[in-house]
Amino acid sequence: MGPKYDGKYLKELLNKKLGDLTLKDTLTQVIIPTFNIKYLFPVIFTTVQAKMDELNNPKLADLCLSTSAAPTYLPGHEFEINNSIGTIRKFDMIDGGVAANNPTLTAIMHERKEMIIRRQLESEKICKEEDECNNNITSKKMLILSLGTGTPKKNGKYSAADSSKWGVLGWVYNNGTTPIIDIFSDASADMVDYHIGTIFQYEHDFHKNDNNKRDHSRKKDYLRIQEDTLSGDLSSVDIATKENLENLEKVGKNLLKKTVSRVNLTTGEFEELPHEKGTNEDALIQFAERLSHERKLRFANR
Repeated sequence: MGPKYDGKYLKELLNKKLGDLTLKDTLTQVIIPTFNIKYLFPVIFTTVQAKMDELNNPKLADLCLSTSAAPTYLPGHEFEINNSIGTIRKFDMIDGGVAANNPTLTAIMHERKEMIIRRQLESEKICKEEDECNNNITSKKMLILSLGTGTPKKNGKYSAADSSKWGVLGWVYNNGTTPIIDIFSDASADMVDYHIGTIFQYEHDFHKNDNNKRDHSRKKDYLRIQEDTLSGDLSSVDIATKENLENLEKVGKNLLKKTVSRVNLTTGEFEELPHEKGTNEDALIQFAERLSHERKLRFANR
């Protein structure tokens, strides 16, 4: 027994396409979560850190193999990084989704750190107190666009009564499903929704408050687009037939026409926002306009 795929073709393809390119060579800043299975600890790779430290600058091929090594589907990936003075850093990696199935919060925390560093550099001093450093470093300065990859429809897939009869094998594999993996991956993503809901004041009770103008304006700063009603082949992780990919494309196009939604933090289901009249497509256009306006202002102030 082993993973469903041996990963040999993927490794060959990535090495061919990416060659010796490293993380610092990316055209834009990226944040890629992985998980070091040897130390049971997440490792977050970023373009910023890669440019600052050779030991945080892996080959892109190694990074892609690491972050795609989903348990039971693809084998873990082992690699090492050498710096110019001979120091070696070794990694035993699997998919970062086991720790950050929804990496939005990881991106937010990284950007907050970058904001603090930029302020310190601009002021040419190190803040003596944390409050001084964090002044105005808030979510008000962020626009968050979180694009989900789709999840199966939640229709009472498991129950406490059923799980009470499972042993080790039952939790790992049960009637064609993998309960322990489903539960941990969903819990990881749902906790991100909970945390971001708190940051952007999206608690479910606030949705019903028509008089809360502050909540309504903050809502424009965070857009989560996710399809949570997938079923059959559409909900699979690895069915990449032409027919299934075309059907997934149709799902995506239909999702653009749906009203902007948010996760109900009580039930875990996506619900249309009562204040919103626009679609996901409208919201994306508004995001693009705001980003374009901000970019023009920054260039004008240089």
